[in-house]
Amino acid sequence: MTDPTQASASDTPSFDLTTRPWIEVLNSDGSQEEVSLRQVFAHAGHLRRIVGDLPTQEFALLRLLLAVAHDALDGPRDIDHWHDLWTDPKCFAPIEAYLDEHQARFDLLHPTTPFFQTAQLRTAKDEVFSLNRIVADVPNGEPFFSAHMPTVERLTFAEAARWTVHAHAFDTSGIKSGTVGDDRVKGGKVYPLGTGWAGSLGGVFTEGETLRETLLLNLMAFDTETLEASTDDRPAWRREPCGPGGAERTPTGPRDLYTWQTRRLRLHHDAHGVHGVVLGYGDSLTPRNMHRREPMTAWRRSAPQEKKLRTSPVYLPREHDPARSAWRGIASLVADRSETVQGTEAARYLRPGILEWIARLVTEGELPRGFLIRARVIGAAYGTQQSVIDEIVDDYLAMPVVLLHRHDRTCARQAIGAAEDADLAVLALGDLATDLARAAGTLGEGTRSTARDLGFAALESPYRTWLAALADADDPFEQRRLWQRDVHDALTRLGNQLITQAGDAAWQGRTITGKKGTQWLNAGLADRWFRTRLAKALGDPYGLDEKPQTEEAEQPGHGRPEPATDMKVHA
Repeated sequence: MTDPTQASASDTPSFDLTTRPWIEVLNSDGSQEEVSLRQVFAHAGHLRRIVGDLPTQEFALLRLLLAVAHDALDGPRDIDHWHDLWTDPKCFAPIEAYLDEHQARFDLLHPTTPFFQTAQLRTAKDEVFSLNRIVADVPNGEPFFSAHMPTVERLTFAEAARWTVHAHAFDTSGIKSGTVGDDRVKGGKVYPLGTGWAGSLGGVFTEGETLRETLLLNLMAFDTETLEASTDDRPAWRREPCGPGGAERTPTGPRDLYTWQTRRLRLHHDAHGVHGVVLGYGDSLTPRNMHRREPMTAWRRSAPQEKKLRTSPVYLPREHDPARSAWRGIASLVADRSETVQGTEAARYLRPGILEWIARLVTEGELPRGFLIRARVIGAAYGTQQSVIDEIVDDYLAMPVVLLHRHDRTCARQAIGAAEDADLAVLALGDLATDLARAAGTLGEGTRSTARDLGFAALESPYRTWLAALADADDPFEQRRLWQRDVHDALTRLGNQLITQAGDAAWQGRTITGKKGTQWLNAGLADRWFRTRLAKALGDPYGLDEKPQTEEAEQPGHGRPEPATDMKVHA
């Protein structure tokens, strides 16, 4: 095997990322291997996807590959150019010559322009720090679930390259070491300037059957209405090498943002691998109103920012909630911006530009209505002033592209409505759990949330199956009714289980006090309330027209006790 630091004629160590294997991929046969930049594009049609040490690493590496493809192919310029790429099995062939041209900037160990690093970066005391600072699965002081417990003493050059890309994208905030030449240093430190750029996003991309499809589906044409890029848009390796400190400038477009240098970094190595790092802040960037340049996240209007800045609209990235599965947030993926507008106001939410691009492809006939994609959602949830990563979100939603069609919105509206059906029905299940606990006199923290978790877990797989088949249905409205019946059946079963488990105390009941006075609450009454709410939530899918068998004072909203103040309700 060739030494990865094979010396040149001048005995300068080198690890050329264009030829050395360093990107982990999943082959079509299920095996994993490391490949070089040249290999990943040459064999993209036979690779399933990138696999990172963490899902966030996969996201960061995909953005790197997209920057290479956009720049090497100088496009796609328009949808016709994209069509030519999609239909040409050798569409990535020009990337070989492009990597030849820029090969020196892809050398991890280059003496003056090391890849994604700042040569000669140093602190005033010439300190070299543990690799824990860039390996995200080893939080400082909290080495739980670590692949490198208890500390990272060494990384191979391939591992170090992956974590270098990840650091620029997802590094935590917090106080960092000051480096010589950085005018932001105070007392040897630089105070918090935010996470890596991708860490501020609720990452979304479109996944196809192969890595080739994935790359092309996310390769937006530059004439796309919702994408803004200057003629000078270019990735980091076509810019002057970064010095210490940060630069104040506006991103030129996706090529720039996909490789944004949010950190200043220098790896310390010997002939056998990397053993230390110097890490500081680089180019900071606020995500405010970057929705026309950053396509891989959904966006939301921020009323507090609009008030503070006295301007409107102000959009911020719509970050992922680790407790909420992707299928429950389908509206943020497929709702057209016109469907989130109230009157003449600007849209409250914007779906990711990548999905606006897929909408254009299906609307203009480049993709068939039933073509299945996976909307992958990946992101980091930070804690303690963004100084640690608490959780990583990694989920997907398989769906036919007709859901994104700009003119035929029927399937999309039924898909969004079906997720809302589930939310309302599970809310009724949570109410049942609360009522049963009150009837038994045992209401405690978590009663409602535990029942809701059970409800959503029971509906997740059925919804995903239902959604994937929606494009093939003759009548989306009938499919919605069938879904409502499935929800009704599933939650009725869960409700019966909760009633059975409530025990004798709940059946005997107790007197409770509400806004309308006192009444006797037991499991029987809680059951009737639940069935009424469920029928109301689902539009009575079986046509039973259930009515409560109680006086008005017993009906929900008329004397029914309010949820306990220590219980949080999330729609």
